[in-house]
Formats: sequence, structure tokens, C-alpha cells
Amino acid sequence: MVKLLIGHKGSGKTNQMIQMANDHVKTSDGSIVFINKNQRLMYELSYRIRVICMEDYEHITNIDEYIGFIYGIISSDHDIEMIYIDSILKHADVTLGDLPEFIDRLKAISELFGLSFTVSVSAEKEEMIGVNFEGCEIMN
Repeated sequence: MVKLLIGHKGSGKTNQMIQMANDHVKTSDGSIVFINKNQRLMYELSYRIRVICMEDYEHITNIDEYIGFIYGIISSDHDIEMIYIDSILKHADVTLGDLPEFIDRLKAISELFGLSFTVSVSAEKEEMIGVNFEGCEIMN
């Protein structure tokens, strides 16, 4: 399952995602991963959530490398149940034009490994041209 938290910058997506992750970890038997652009949220998330800051991985510059990075995260912990990705358009030069392929690939990974993704996108649904929303849950 891929959940998309969409809306323009400043609409509270990050705070909502932090709350979701902190609530999820309370009832989770598996691992929770939170991917963020920088260290800013480190202390707002439960200590039980693995926080990954993309600034530490500056050589990941496109969606192929980003997907490979996600595979690496999954291969290091087979108990991952949920991966939160905050503000994907601020990571690895991902653009609105990359979203259709990126989301399709996340859906395939989700199905293959039995885990879920929650991704925040600073855009409205109408701006996400070409994205196949089938199999996605849209959250606002």
C-alpha cells in the first residue's frame, strides 16, 4: 500500500506524518523508517523509529538511485512494516515528472515485500500528471 499525503507547502503534511509515525510505532510489531531531507525532525520522532536523513547521502541524485537506496534499507531489516518519506520533491532531485514512475515502483516494492509507504508530496492531485492513483490511498 502506498499512501500519499498531498497538499501545498505549509499545509501541515510534515506534522501530520510525524504524528502518524509516532502513533504507528506504539502498536507496531515491525520496524518503522522515516526518511527526511535533514536532521530537523530527529527529536520529534520516537526513539523506536529509524530516522534517515538524505543530506547524509548527497550522491543519490535520481529516482533510480533513490529506489536502490530503498532496496538497501529493506535488505538491512526484513522486519520493516512502514517507510515514511517526507517531502519527496526535496530529495534526490525528484520532480513532479518523476512521480508516476516513482510511485509505481513503490507500489511494486510494497507488494513484493509486504510493507507500506506513506509519502508526502508538496503538490495537489491535479498537478501530479500521469500518476496512477489506483492502489494508492490519498490523504489530505
